[in-house]
Amino acid sequence: MTQPAAPTPQTGGTPARKRVRVQHLAEAKAQGRKLTMLTAYDAVVARVFDAAGVDMLLVGDSIGDNMLGHPNTIPVTVDEMIPPARAVARTAKHAFVVVDLPFGSYEDSPQHAFATAVRIMKETGADAVKLEGGRRVAAHVKLLTGSGIPVIGHLGFTPQSENILGGHRVQGRGDEAADVLCDDALALAEAGASAVVLEMVPAPVAARVTEILAIPTIGIGAGPDVDGQVLVWTDMAGMGDWSPRFAKRFAEIGAALQAAASSYVDEVTSGAFPRPEHSFES
Repeated sequence: MTQPAAPTPQTGGTPARKRVRVQHLAEAKAQGRKLTMLTAYDAVVARVFDAAGVDMLLVGDSIGDNMLGHPNTIPVTVDEMIPPARAVARTAKHAFVVVDLPFGSYEDSPQHAFATAVRIMKETGADAVKLEGGRRVAAHVKLLTGSGIPVIGHLGFTPQSENILGGHRVQGRGDEAADVLCDDALALAEAGASAVVLEMVPAPVAARVTEILAIPTIGIGAGPDVDGQVLVWTDMAGMGDWSPRFAKRFAEIGAALQAAASSYVDEVTSGAFPRPEHSFES
């Protein structure tokens, strides 16, 4: 379990956990405390991760290729994001809930980004939104944060742009690319972003970005020298046969769940379940 996001009073000898707020992200960086983030797409998983002490829950557009059967994140719509985001925000008692703005819902103008973000914040109760891009969306971020909507940025490999990036490729290699990434990160910070996700970025470049930013960096495939880490929960929990190189499988929940389902099938078909103790008497 991570440490509390902020100092809290003692209650019966146990530190009482407070809800993680936007200011606690900055405090964590200032204190050198690593932040934790996992994706969550429903109330069941959100409840488990919230109780485990995860600082931030990301309702990512990664729901597309992990839960909805899409080949990637690009087909995901705002309408598809609202119900899972609402479920996670309603369930989380302590974690800071972040919701992705899906592809096509913000890129063309700050005003479009504002309209989408307002809808998500109003209809879900989330704490912040996340969008991809650097200087090209700095004006979008500035309008949102100036209107009271916390924003998390996303740089490096940006899944919504995978077609133009040529697939899942590491970003920021070479001095020129690293400079561009740093400039993009600074632009997001200056526009008021509360944190920046760095995905599939060489570790030295991620460390450099982390050093120059006053706001936290959250890495995914970006090495250890960032201010926090995020993983897609199905990768973290071993829900499939494959997971990215940068993701550690902390459990094999998928295999355990399949074994439980197989046992259920066997016992129902054999008549071993239900037993008398599972039935009601007249």
